[in-house]
Amino acid sequence: MDIKPTESELEILQVIWKKGQCSVREVHDELTKSKDAGYTTTLKLMQIMFEKGLLERDASSKTHLYKALITREQAQQGALDKIINTVFKGSTSDLVIQALGQHRASKDEIDAIKSFLDQFEGKD
Repeated sequence: MDIKPTESELEILQVIWKKGQCSVREVHDELTKSKDAGYTTTLKLMQIMFEKGLLERDASSKTHLYKALITREQAQQGALDKIINTVFKGSTSDLVIQALGQHRASKDEIDAIKSFLDQFEGKD
């Protein structure tokens, strides 16, 4: 499955991942805390996400409840693949160098990165 949600879809998924299962109203209320969003826009986006297979809908009651069909990790992987392929022309090292050069990593984060690289080098 080629999972590449749009930015707006990712905002909706963030709410659903946090809450588990939500109505359109619950998602909309959460989104409006940080941005101006119309209810019908949220509804339409969630209907499109359902059609795309990003969300599951329980229509057994009057209020439809939506649940994510993809995990946060799957969405992150899809977004990362897109960035690596389009922005960095397939170069993972360029991505890492840019990320570390632009954003200050804490000592714990650097230690975790070093540990991961040590484990990665051990895999052949």
